[in-house]
Amino acid sequence: MLYTEMVNGIAIPKKFWPSIKKNEKVSSQLLYFWKVMRISRIAGVILVLLFADITSALAQDKWSLQRCVDYALQNNLQVKQQEIQRRLSELTLRQSKLGMIPSVNAGLNGSYSQGRNPSPLTNTYVTQSLTGVDGSLSVSADIFNWFNRQRTITANKYDLESNSFLLQKARNDLAFNVATAFLQILLNVEQVKVNEVNVEVTKQNLENTKKLVIAGSVPESNQADLEAQLALDSTNLVSAQNQVTLSILQMKAYLNLGFDIPFEPEIPANISSLPIAPLSEMAPEMVYSQALTTYPLVKADLAKIQSAYYIYKANKSTLYPKLSIAGSIGSNYSNGITKNGDRGAPFIYTDTIGVVSNSGVPVTTEKVIFPNQQILKMPFHEQLDLNFQQMARLSLSIPIFNGWQARTNIAKAKLNVETLELTRDIDNQKLKQDIYTAHANAVAALQKYNSSTTGVVAAQKAYDFATKRFNLGLMNTIDYITTQGKLYRAQIEKVSAQYDYIFKMKLLEFYRDQKISL
Repeated sequence: MLYTEMVNGIAIPKKFWPSIKKNEKVSSQLLYFWKVMRISRIAGVILVLLFADITSALAQDKWSLQRCVDYALQNNLQVKQQEIQRRLSELTLRQSKLGMIPSVNAGLNGSYSQGRNPSPLTNTYVTQSLTGVDGSLSVSADIFNWFNRQRTITANKYDLESNSFLLQKARNDLAFNVATAFLQILLNVEQVKVNEVNVEVTKQNLENTKKLVIAGSVPESNQADLEAQLALDSTNLVSAQNQVTLSILQMKAYLNLGFDIPFEPEIPANISSLPIAPLSEMAPEMVYSQALTTYPLVKADLAKIQSAYYIYKANKSTLYPKLSIAGSIGSNYSNGITKNGDRGAPFIYTDTIGVVSNSGVPVTTEKVIFPNQQILKMPFHEQLDLNFQQMARLSLSIPIFNGWQARTNIAKAKLNVETLELTRDIDNQKLKQDIYTAHANAVAALQKYNSSTTGVVAAQKAYDFATKRFNLGLMNTIDYITTQGKLYRAQIEKVSAQYDYIFKMKLLEFYRDQKISL
């Protein structure tokens, strides 16, 4: 038969019952529709699958460690800041490379003046209004600069490489911090579970004690002691729940996630099954040797030293001569420049100079008359051709004395190299100290976890015996609560020790491989 499970008088297909029982949030809605709508088998199957899909989608909204890391790498503010620094160094490198290309500049100027000005034609001062335009095109380039530009480019390459490693370090550190925060959330959730169990156990003991008090088997003070213990356990539960909230807020800060957005971590089924490298494979000297080849800060320090070294060499090149070449072309126009115009065609002028006395015939003479020459403004295109200029220049700059500035810059650059070398040594020393410290803490955490596991077994056995004696009236409430408190503290210490050991081992893995996984 298809209908084999009866729930609240409703027949449910047996093969769907585990899914309904597992997803308690939708099971009541499913039962309601099943009963009210009197659906058929086919429709029921469709409805069950529909609710199963909805529940599956809701379950997928949980935040796994990988999802947290991926989201943080895309949205964390500190990582974005470091990315901007890398892009700035990339632009600096690009500009230094483009500086090898010759410089080309063009200029165009216009002017207007009125009053006493030098004439552009005769260069004598006259009172007039002048309008002028001039334009030019110039090219300049370094022929030899004693490798200053090439060394500057090399220094900028290493600077970009250093900022790229620092960006990688910021991303790796963020991934580790997110993983640490994730482990802290899991620890706090486990502590909440332990506190919830203690509250439930205390409630059950209180209910049993109330019955025994009514029956007159135990004094009423036992009930009051358990009520006080229940209040204390409830307070511890609230504190544990608050720690979960605080650790989630810390995670949201790493993710740059809105504090009003829900966050539910995806809790592993068994934290003990997380892959952890054996402690025997985490010898501190071996981890340190591996870290020297993988740790981004070590690589960033080396790149910074190389960048500073080439800056030092670039500064040394400023002591040597520099050879450069330049050329330009240009022309100008002014409305004050004139030229002589055409005189026009000559004509013959007849002039009477006298009269013949006997005959009265006038005596004339002829002259060739030329018109006055016209003064015209020289056109724009004629002035461009007339005033066209070309220039080529080869210059050699020899530094002789500049207030000791060049040698001071060289000395500063050399000291900067030495400073960065010391910074590298300090960072390597701190890295080695951190690795040895992490290894010592991992050894102590493992020992603490083993002892706490043994302590929980012993405390549980003592609590079981105490429960039997308490129920038989052979133990007073104070001793029983004390035994219960020992079990509670042992359980909390075991959970804390377990997560502390996992964290310490993951830290060693992070130093060795620069990655972390749960």
